[in-house]
Amino acid sequence: MAAAAAAIAPAAAIPLDGALVRASIILRRRVPRIAYNPSPTGDTRRMRVPVLTYHSNNISGNDYASNDHIALAADLRAIHRAGLRIVPLPLVVDALLGVVPQSQVENAVALSFDDGSWFDWHDMQHPTFGRQRGFAGVLRDFAAETAAPVHATSFVIVSPAARETLDRTCLAGRGWWGDEWWLQAQREGTLAIESHSWDHNHDTLAETAQHEQRKGTFRTIDTWADADAEIRQAADWLDARCAPHRATLFAYPYGESNAYLVEDYFPHHASQHRVRAAFGTEPHPIEASNARWTLPRYVCGQHWTDPAALEGLLKEATGRSRC
Repeated sequence: MAAAAAAIAPAAAIPLDGALVRASIILRRRVPRIAYNPSPTGDTRRMRVPVLTYHSNNISGNDYASNDHIALAADLRAIHRAGLRIVPLPLVVDALLGVVPQSQVENAVALSFDDGSWFDWHDMQHPTFGRQRGFAGVLRDFAAETAAPVHATSFVIVSPAARETLDRTCLAGRGWWGDEWWLQAQREGTLAIESHSWDHNHDTLAETAQHEQRKGTFRTIDTWADADAEIRQAADWLDARCAPHRATLFAYPYGESNAYLVEDYFPHHASQHRVRAAFGTEPHPIEASNARWTLPRYVCGQHWTDPAALEGLLKEATGRSRC
């Protein structure tokens, strides 16, 4: 997302019909490219998995370009028509790390959702654009229609206090950012719950975990204390809330990382944070040569905005001549 996103005023300053899309605008930003470190093992010819990312708060209309719920429903069917499988994101990480053969993720796509509001799970009545099928319902509809396996990972903002504030500053202030559905989702198996940090270091919060209050970016999470508060604390809370599930994946807020997180905190403090892989938003498929702390993802509305663009993306990302 353009850097100007950080300067957008709080949602209270705009009409309600714009409030719900603001969460996806404010909570994401494009991250500069970080070079990937080649892995000494792995068959790069075999593993090439695009991860498609959606924001359920992104509702500013009722067509593909303005509504991630409509886009997701259409994209699932396009993926199926293309002969591609949808596999769980943790399985892609297993293949990357050599836990399972890379053949298990051949001809496959993985799905992820960011921020973790009620729109991920519940069918909701939008105050302007009417009834919206929750992301989980969209996945269930697709599975019932095609009998194809489907799964997504929901990267959630963990702090209850932060979500309570963000519900007012980025949504409509109606209590739509609760966590009561996370354990149910985990048990059902359609969605996995993973971490999108403690508080997103969001600039509309009165106070964040960043010790100098340099907010609105995740690049300022550049000390052990700040990273521990944003990442390890979030993992501990999720593990307690969603037991026996253990959170092991992380998605960088705004898609932003930095050298400290990638080169020091994640690789050298694994016993504390327990994270196996971290995801940004660079538009590339996951390959065996990718470093596990800067894995790429494609973002709906940023890297593709219509079905034809997705078709081209999938052809390029998977190396298939026909989609």
